[in-house]
Amino acid sequence: MTLKSFISFGIALCCILLTGCERQVSFSADVKPILDNYCVSCHSGAGEGEAASGFSVDDYDSLMQGTKFGKVVVPGSSMSSSLYLVVTEKVDPKIHMPPHHDESLAEGRGFALSRTNIETIGTWIDQGAKNN
Repeated sequence: MTLKSFISFGIALCCILLTGCERQVSFSADVKPILDNYCVSCHSGAGEGEAASGFSVDDYDSLMQGTKFGKVVVPGSSMSSSLYLVVTEKVDPKIHMPPHHDESLAEGRGFALSRTNIETIGTWIDQGAKNN
């Protein structure tokens, strides 16, 4: 095998490995537990978040319905999804979620999501926000 052939083979192999190995994120196994740990206390039942916005994270259908102001998940585009934008703090500090600082409009307080949890939500949305 010539050096040129070896390099071409190596590049092709890297491309295949990099594009074909992304793990499918599961709503039920990966995303729902994050929502249950960080969001459900306010965005379920009579919680402050659900009362103010109509947004519930009780189940997949409720999440995908969004708020009384519109959808919060745009399947295939985390950067177009307000759910992703509020947890990554790419919006006004008053609406960061979960609310975790004094500037927040919400009365309740929680803790910011970890980078891993944020990436999980973003990847799930970018993969199509499937009910899996």
